[in-house]
Amino acid sequence: MNSRAFTTSLILAALAVLMIYSYIDSRESELISEYGNMTPVVVAREDIKELEIIDDRKVKLENVPAKFQMPGHFKRVEDLYNTIAAVPIKKGEQITVPRVTYPGAQTGLSRQISIGKRALSIQLTESQSVSRLIKPGDRVDVLALIDFAAGRKERLKVKTVLQDVLVLSTGYNVTNSVPIVNVQSDNNSSRQVKLNNYYQFSTITLELTPFEVQKLQFLISGGGNITLSLRNNDDKTIERISGTRLYDVLGEDAAEAKAYFAEQAARENQRAGGGGGNR
Repeated sequence: MNSRAFTTSLILAALAVLMIYSYIDSRESELISEYGNMTPVVVAREDIKELEIIDDRKVKLENVPAKFQMPGHFKRVEDLYNTIAAVPIKKGEQITVPRVTYPGAQTGLSRQISIGKRALSIQLTESQSVSRLIKPGDRVDVLALIDFAAGRKERLKVKTVLQDVLVLSTGYNVTNSVPIVNVQSDNNSSRQVKLNNYYQFSTITLELTPFEVQKLQFLISGGGNITLSLRNNDDKTIERISGTRLYDVLGEDAAEAKAYFAEQAARENQRAGGGGGNR
């Protein structure tokens, strides 16, 4: 009796499995007919920022029904090597052709400039650029030595001409830049520059209003000695700073210098007057 019941149970279980398998197979056929076969697509393994370079650590293959494949999807991870995210890509999103680009004009400095602003590069030495410790994204004040009296020391003035200016780039190193770019040399040969390790720069590019560009270019064209001072990025205070002259530096000894320059001026006037009398 027990043996017969056991055999009956086995037969019923086999029939149940067969029915379930048949249902699953039938349902699978219906789903394939409706949504298509499962095929691999490349998706983001993690959040990818705009202008971030894409490699195998950031993407993976995932099977999805053909109906859910996005237009322009990638089927192989290798096809995305050394591409750049043109827009932010969320974790799990399919990566498609319009979402990526290659190093070139659209991944350069122009995309970093705010609407209504301009970029201007100035050539600076190590002492003028805080020992080249300035990095893209820093904010600086711009100081200039202004000579409006033909080199007369008592008339020279150091003036803070611009405050809280954004640094867009130092040499080839750009804010949110692509880690590696090809740089064309004078002899038309190409070399790769790793921007995240690039420190040997001699120019700094600032983001300015069009009028500030004119002001700074006027100082540079006139031989003005430009220096940058680094400030805290969170400090947005614009100070009212008067220019600094020789007498401000000398302080209590300024009287001696004023007397000296007055004596020099008197001698020049005397010579000029004497010359006029001879004529």
